Formats: sequence, C-alpha cells, structure tokens
Amino acid sequence: MYSLNYKVTTSTCDSEGKLKLFSALQMMQDCSEMWIDSEPQVKEYFTRENMAQLLASRQVEIMRVPNFKEELTVTTSVYGMKPMFGFRNTFIYDAEGKPCYRTWSMGAFVDKANGKLKRVDDAVANSLLIEPQLEMNYKDRRIILPKEGGKAFAPIQVMRADIDYNRHVNNANYIRMAMELLPEDFIIKGLRVEYRVAAKLGDSLTPTLFEIENGFVISLAISNEASAIVEFTR
Repeated sequence: MYSLNYKVTTSTCDSEGKLKLFSALQMMQDCSEMWIDSEPQVKEYFTRENMAQLLASRQVEIMRVPNFKEELTVTTSVYGMKPMFGFRNTFIYDAEGKPCYRTWSMGAFVDKANGKLKRVDDAVANSLLIEPQLEMNYKDRRIILPKEGGKAFAPIQVMRADIDYNRHVNNANYIRMAMELLPEDFIIKGLRVEYRVAAKLGDSLTPTLFEIENGFVISLAISNEASAIVEFTR
C-alpha cells in the first residue's frame, strides 16, 4: 500500500468550503501515479519498455465530503493483475481513519510510442505486491448509454490546461467538464467513468446528457465517438 497526506486548502475548496470532487480525484490520481515509486522493479521495467499505465475506468463512492483545513490520507493498493490490465483501490480517509471516498479503478498498460495495449512480462507482474480487495459496492466498469432522450450541449474545446504529461486530457478534467452540465442542486454520491478514446489538444468534446433513474449519464464525444462516459448518481 502507498499513501500520501493532504490538507484541504483554499484552492481545493468550493464556494461552501467543501473539498471539490475534482480536487479529490486529483489526490487519488497523484497517489496512484506515485505508487510506482514503491515498486522499483515495475518502475524500471516501464521506463525501459517505454510504457505507461493509463486509467481505463473508475468508480467512486462518496461517504462524506471533507471540509476546509481537514487532514486527509490517500491510500492506494493493487488487488488484481492481468497481463495488460491492473486493478486497484484508492481510498481517502479523514483524520479519524474513516473513509470519505472509496474507489476502485482499472488501469491499462500501453506502449507510449504507439498508444496500443502492451503486455507486462510475467516476471514483473508476479513481483507486484497484491493486497486484499477493499470493501465497497463494486459496479460494472462498462457504462451503457441510453439509446434516446439525450440533450446535446455546445462543444467543449480542449485547452492546454487540460493536458497532462501523457499529452492527452487528464482524467479528472473530463469529470470537471461533465459536472458543469449537472443541475446546480444535484448532490453527487456516486460516480462511474469509462475512458474510451483519449482526447488531445485542439479536439472538441461534444457533451450529451441523459437523465437516468437515480442521476445522469454524460457522454463526451469526439466526432460522434465517445471519448469518456460519466455517470453521476444521487
């Protein structure tokens, strides 16, 4: 298990002094990315093979939204491994050790030169520390878009500030874009996101919002092909 300590600061708060979901996702992402420092054999292998681990899907359960100045601990651990995919839990705990956010995610291993999936050697995969799967309500990673009833919005231009060191839209920025389309009084208790096609600088993402029984599903598409699909539930 790898962990990072954080404090809820001004820049991570919303207008009510609560931690932004966008900021919480950034904390999760940072911890997951820094985890590789705790696995030197994997880190050396990925560097040598010019590989990266890219987020393919994430599910988030929001137990409680932290307040301004709260001390938080983010932990991440791998609970499953396949040749081209890894599975991890990333939780955010408060100062009392109670979970505020419970998440699981699937990462894909890709060749940075061509962006295609690449298999991890068995010896490297077997060297990973596999830890117990943590308790939460696990849902399917696949999100099914409704066939009709969607409301289209104006395209969103991908800006330089949206791009991370992998040269595509950072995963948390898709959530930030999608959240702007939700009703202002909608309280998010659950989130699922499926990443399909990486958006790059200069792309336009066309949002379509669908209302479902307990929330909303939003597709962010490039030329009618979903780049990311986000589900928000009450």
